[in-house]
Amino acid sequence: MTVIPASGERVHALLTDGTTVCVRPARPDDQEPVLQLYADMSQADLRLRFFSVSRRSAEQAAARLARPPESGYHALVAEHAGRIIGIAEYQTEPGSTERSAEVSVAVSDGRHHRGVGTLLLEHLVSAARARGVTTFTAVALAENHDMLKVFSDLGLRTDRRFDGPEVHCVIPLDETEDYLRRVELRGQAADVASLVPLLRPRCVAVVGAGRRPGSVGRAVLHNLTTGRFPGDLYAVNPTATSVHGVRSYPSVGALPQVPDLVVVAVPAAACAQVAEECGRSGVRALLVVSAGLDARQARDLLAACRNHDMRLVGPNCLGLANTEEGVRLDATFAAAHPAPGSAGVAVQSGGVGIALLGGLARLGIGVSSFVSLGDKYDVSGNDLLQWWESDERTELALLHLESFGNPRAFSRTARRVTRRMPLLTVDAGRTEAGRRAAASHTAAAATTTMTRRALFLQAGITATRTVPELLEAAALLHAQPLPADGRVAVVTNAGGAGVLAADACAEAGLVLPPLPPGLVDDLRSLLPPGASTANPVDATAAVSEGQLRSCVDRLAAHDGIDAILVALVPTAVAAATGDDLVRAVTRAPARRSRTTAAVLLDQEVPVRLLPTDTGRLPAYADPQAAARALAHAVERARRLARPPGTVPALDGVDTPRARSLVDRFLRKRPDGGWLDPRLCAELLGCYGVPQAPWAWAETEDEAVRAADRLGGADGRVVLKAHWPGLVHKTAHHAVHLDVRGEAQVRAAFRDFDVRFGHVMTGVVVQPLAPRGIELFAGVVQDEVFGPLVLFGLGGTATEVLADHAARLAPLTDLDARDLITAPRCAPLLFGQDGSRPVDVTGLEHLLLRLSRLAGDLPALAELDLNPVLARHEAVTALDARIRLLPRRAHDPYLRRLR
Repeated sequence: MTVIPASGERVHALLTDGTTVCVRPARPDDQEPVLQLYADMSQADLRLRFFSVSRRSAEQAAARLARPPESGYHALVAEHAGRIIGIAEYQTEPGSTERSAEVSVAVSDGRHHRGVGTLLLEHLVSAARARGVTTFTAVALAENHDMLKVFSDLGLRTDRRFDGPEVHCVIPLDETEDYLRRVELRGQAADVASLVPLLRPRCVAVVGAGRRPGSVGRAVLHNLTTGRFPGDLYAVNPTATSVHGVRSYPSVGALPQVPDLVVVAVPAAACAQVAEECGRSGVRALLVVSAGLDARQARDLLAACRNHDMRLVGPNCLGLANTEEGVRLDATFAAAHPAPGSAGVAVQSGGVGIALLGGLARLGIGVSSFVSLGDKYDVSGNDLLQWWESDERTELALLHLESFGNPRAFSRTARRVTRRMPLLTVDAGRTEAGRRAAASHTAAAATTTMTRRALFLQAGITATRTVPELLEAAALLHAQPLPADGRVAVVTNAGGAGVLAADACAEAGLVLPPLPPGLVDDLRSLLPPGASTANPVDATAAVSEGQLRSCVDRLAAHDGIDAILVALVPTAVAAATGDDLVRAVTRAPARRSRTTAAVLLDQEVPVRLLPTDTGRLPAYADPQAAARALAHAVERARRLARPPGTVPALDGVDTPRARSLVDRFLRKRPDGGWLDPRLCAELLGCYGVPQAPWAWAETEDEAVRAADRLGGADGRVVLKAHWPGLVHKTAHHAVHLDVRGEAQVRAAFRDFDVRFGHVMTGVVVQPLAPRGIELFAGVVQDEVFGPLVLFGLGGTATEVLADHAARLAPLTDLDARDLITAPRCAPLLFGQDGSRPVDVTGLEHLLLRLSRLAGDLPALAELDLNPVLARHEAVTALDARIRLLPRRAHDPYLRRLR
């Protein structure tokens, strides 16, 4: 999907050096600034741009800005500090059937090699695609190496033809994976560069640091000083010369040097004014801990940051910290300094941030960097993921996000980051007050919980329900190797504890496999008499430290075991004390190669990390907590073992025709609405979605003829009434099944006519479908998350049984397979009840085609295929409902700030 910048729309984006620029459509009144851009260019650059140094060429180029939109001309400019520093433009070729356009780019002197031209081209490519342009052409002098490199590095295929001193380039605008990857890499480099003043500042100032104990600004200043920030530190207070032992100045402008980072702790009404002063002084980053900004104050604050090239954390946040040696930045008002380590933490809620920092401290897990995002006007979780990916310190990432600004861009970043480190989150906001207002099964099924879960699953994020569960999982993922799979051996010194642990593992989806006879005999020979050597292994209360250690070693050496859970209780029977038994586990040498966790039922804290000979061992007070943590580790291991998946190419897709059908419908119905059966079938046909044969009948005689043609040997058909706005036919008794012969067809049609004649526009006639499994597939457009593809059990009970799964589009081949296997009804599809499996490949293709349809057509609000008949021979949609709304396309991968 692509973006068409509206007239006057402005978006901000980052250059490779972290500078913020504004990208916007060019206007006729930009002729003078653009002409000045050309006037300031060197003679050499002018010749490379226009093949001459004539001022006339520059004047003609600037005059093109006055061309009307219908001329096929489109231009974007990049602004910085109120000046146009670059322009990218294209002109479609008159009469071209391939929708090609000639493109050109110019960047002001002194701004080269900062990514201005590339950024403008990315935005121009997106705008061109939305207008139906499929190819860019360009002509450059062969000596213009910089421009040719910009084209080749863009990520789109570039075909070159040399003609004397000129190079003719042809650039197809297909959105390939390589292009998206290049855009991501450029975005990451720019993002990280822009965050350096924020997270690695050399000079910090605190505005609003008061002399009164208890003020937020003073608390931040206290943490900066006691945290031993090695850079220059200042306070800004109009009535003090010193605050907390730190030199104070009356304003930011009065400081002896320009800070990289300014912490703003002033009343809400003063935040924008302080930001404006910081921007004029050359500050590059703001941390606003102030709360309570109204809409106007928020708008003015962000505008000051954008206009003056500053990144912003907050407002309404706890602060940020970076424990890196040489930085030692604690710009928070938390009660304690975070210890240095390898866990990156980003939260929206300050309270959750305090809880996570405290929990990590109790576990002994240090922090690489911590950012409280607060109201998240600018810097987001996506920014922090990219920082952690590149900081060479972070090995574990913890997120708490209450909202997502660009979920699909976040998902792409997270998919990449989770390949390198565990990424954990609390799934906040899982409930909702009610269903969506729309009436289709798809919209009713697409809950907020399902949408967020789809995001986390596809991105490989470990999602927990609570902060304690997140800390439990973090302890194991931080301290232990990943299990190869979910086969667990439980060892205990008390039978009851073993049963509790075994139940917890089973409920978490883990498996306790039976142990082979040789291993059973081996364990029996080394454990006390009366020990049970099944799985769980009950070593009895008489087990010694050495016996328990040997038992764990034998299990860890067995290839059929992926993880070991040791559940211990203190007893007065054995010679070994409770500490002895714990030591037996922590000193077991084979533990190095097998995931191991302990359950200590008398432990006072929920989870802790015990030191071992080779690292640390997570110990839990509750078997369920340990099993949940193991299950999260197993899921991560399985995810990493799979290839990333690809979005496959599909044949039989006619996107231009589909868009034409949508445009024609919305011209007639500007407010959108439900499509009639004929248009539904035509639109689905553009994407090769398999549909049952059908005919449209507006009279009784037409219905009889259709039934005679479609009824087959036994003449059995189905009649479905239709009128505008009808969604649930069964609820209105607007379906007649198993109709045979002319008399029954006429009777069914007359029944519809009597009951619905005042609204009915026609009848759909279909052959009676054979027996099969009734499924449901659909798409719903979420305003934030984009298109969501749903799949599950269908028929009339689809909403009652609620056996659905969802994934965000675009689906990869693995996403489609996951969708099919996720619902509870999945075993039926694979023939596990003794019947033949259905056409699973056909189901995958169906879902992939719906995903492509949803990505191509942003006006698609809802699509509902119910039932989809799945049989061994084929998959067929028996009924379809589609609703369109007038929506502008949106490119989720286009580089821009929030």
